Amino acid sequence: MFEPTSRYDPIEEATYEDPNRGHIRYKRRRFLPQGEAMPLLVEVTAGVDDRLDLIAARTLSDAEQYWQVCDANNAMNPFDLTAEPGRLLRVPLPQFQEAQLIALPDLQEAP
Repeated sequence: MFEPTSRYDPIEEATYEDPNRGHIRYKRRRFLPQGEAMPLLVEVTAGVDDRLDLIAARTLSDAEQYWQVCDANNAMNPFDLTAEPGRLLRVPLPQFQEAQLIALPDLQEAP
């Protein structure tokens, strides 16, 4: 139903029995984690033209993992996080799921 790297992949599936349409599969509700409790990889400052997918690509090596930045910053609306340049954003350590192995970039600044 979802890619293995999706935030919804590990969520339990359920089935609703509709008398007219039969079995309808769906995912149960996903509750947002407490962002401040998530292990921190790095903090980044949002730039003028930054987007979450660009930040995720730079820090997590996968633009589609922007949702992890949202979770770490308790954001329901992803666009709020980059609306004002200069905002400090938490980027969490990747939430590894089965079949999700990514190589993280070296975030150390050059001497």
